[in-house]
Amino acid sequence: MSATHDLRELGQSLWLDNITRAMLDDGVIERYIETRDVTGLTSNPSIFDRAIATGVYDGAVGDAARRGLTNEDIFFELAIQDLQRAADLFAPVHQRTNGVDGWVSLEVSPQLAYDTARTVAAAQEIHARAARANLFVKIPGTPPGLAAIEACIAAGVPINVTLLFDADHYRGAADAYLRGVERRVAQGLNPAVGCVASVFISRWDNAVADQVPAELRNQLGLAIGRDAYRAYREVLDSDRFQRLANYGAAPQRLLFASTKTKDPASADTLYVHGLAAPFTINTMPDDTLDAFVDHGEVGAPLDRDGGDSTVQLRRFEEAGVDLRALAATLQRDGAAAFTSSWTDLLGKIDLLRARVADPA
Repeated sequence: MSATHDLRELGQSLWLDNITRAMLDDGVIERYIETRDVTGLTSNPSIFDRAIATGVYDGAVGDAARRGLTNEDIFFELAIQDLQRAADLFAPVHQRTNGVDGWVSLEVSPQLAYDTARTVAAAQEIHARAARANLFVKIPGTPPGLAAIEACIAAGVPINVTLLFDADHYRGAADAYLRGVERRVAQGLNPAVGCVASVFISRWDNAVADQVPAELRNQLGLAIGRDAYRAYREVLDSDRFQRLANYGAAPQRLLFASTKTKDPASADTLYVHGLAAPFTINTMPDDTLDAFVDHGEVGAPLDRDGGDSTVQLRRFEEAGVDLRALAATLQRDGAAAFTSSWTDLLGKIDLLRARVADPA
């Protein structure tokens, strides 16, 4: 059996962190579903920024520009078309798992990361336009984003909470989700609204690579993941969630994101092997998926109590790493990077518009 099958048998979902129109047209995503046990898909502005640069969208951008759409409207039209196609490919998984799996994700504009009201409005619009039951709207777990997440869940909009970096960030996302569900219960509405909480892993090790001794290199991301998993199991077992589950609420699943190894000296499947856990998700780019298929192995399931994560995190603190401050920095930097990709993406669309208007 393949490593991806073994991961699925353990109870972890494997999602692809990539999408392009060429992958859809060429049947790549469909083959991943059929042969690599891929059961979902995530996207972000950086992914679409790279995809636009390939030229595969040139004709569609030109057509939209001639219809007078703004650059941002052009992006969302193209992205929603792609995500709708991907959602349809994963629909059988979504139906078979009763909504647990088979999701795709599309992000609101990163420029809204600190604007609650506009984030809520944008998420509701994307949800309505996409018209797919298995499409998450991605909202960053910044403080203003958490308020937007609560409002969106209360409104019945499925959410992928992104840019979470530690157990405290995860707990904030879980609390926002539960508050939204509690509002639905109080209003007599169906409380089963899909949601995942995405904790970013590899950026931790990249951030401290030059600050810690050799024996601690490429260990922080795994420790953060184990600590987040401990918090996740505590939330699932809490009286608060169990009460809501009695009304029919769905659990907010933990997703391990940014699981591509950044250090070429380390194993290229480090954050797949080391973060295997039931009822969680690992989303990875194509090259990490290829590596896992080729030579990956499924590690032992994470301990529900986080294993040695507390000890490991203390070792990093003793080495001079302020984990709380670094989590906040990574979240701010992540939001800024997505905004930069968004700006670059819109700039590429603008250049294509100009080329259509003046082909000479």
